[in-house]
Amino acid sequence: MINSKHIGLGTAAIGRPLYINIKQDANTEPFSLSTFKEKGMEVLEDAYNKGIRYFDTSPGYGIAEELLLQWLKTKNDPSIQVSTKWGYTYVANFNPNATQHEVKEHSLSKLNEQWEFSKALLPYLKVYQIHSATFDTGVLENVEVLNRLHELKQEHNIIIGLTTTGANQTEVLEKGLSIQIENDPLFQSFQCTYNVLDQSVFKYSEVLKSLKGPFIIKEALANGRLIPNKNFPQYLNLYDLMNHLAKKYNVGADAIALRYCIDIFPDALVLSGANNGVHLAANLKADQFSLTNSEIEELSTFGISNNNYWKERKALAWN
Repeated sequence: MINSKHIGLGTAAIGRPLYINIKQDANTEPFSLSTFKEKGMEVLEDAYNKGIRYFDTSPGYGIAEELLLQWLKTKNDPSIQVSTKWGYTYVANFNPNATQHEVKEHSLSKLNEQWEFSKALLPYLKVYQIHSATFDTGVLENVEVLNRLHELKQEHNIIIGLTTTGANQTEVLEKGLSIQIENDPLFQSFQCTYNVLDQSVFKYSEVLKSLKGPFIIKEALANGRLIPNKNFPQYLNLYDLMNHLAKKYNVGADAIALRYCIDIFPDALVLSGANNGVHLAANLKADQFSLTNSEIEELSTFGISNNNYWKERKALAWN
């Protein structure tokens, strides 16, 4: 099996039963935590067998970090790489009717608390990220937190990164790039939303290529909005194009969306958020073809403004 150098597995969907997304398949079965864990372990093993070697997780993803740690104990493969995050705590307790799913806290105490568990992912842990760094939490101005991250970087030889979210993700990215500790750039990996609809980080493509750590693309499917559906009639022309390309390359629209990101950022890691083998196999077909320059340009014409993108995303349900 050839390792997939372009696609990694994001583990949010295997760690908690609900996520912000457009649900394609309704599940009417009662929730079983033990069954959920079994399926999560199966997805990890399936991803590995299909050539995926990069796994992205977080304590904010329910039991994802715990599952990944348990699964890693069955492996002895130095080619496996893991990134995890700190700053979110999952609080829904697997209750589908929960009104709150996660709590955000970017304090030094939360960093130290979550590091105590996350460090068990070493030596596979290569990238440690601030989960959804934003200006409102003050984390990028918190000297104690920044110094502590620098200590972890030096002590464990890991890359420090951050993930971005929201309409101002480019401003957060810029701020992260500017932060230095002891004349050393602290953040050398960024995980950002990028897809056909939100192309805002493209203007940083050159600087993102020069990072010591990976540039990681999340939400390549725009939380399901790029899979042709009836909920967004304003994207009908885009869906027609994606269906045309999918037919041409004998893949699904998901592979077209992922391939678009790969062709724009060939050195990046694009995360699949699949929670079953069928969807994962469909996603991995993105590794089997390339879009033409004219097809990339045509897809790029469907980009929308940051504000509109995140306004739409905010309106999506947890399901």
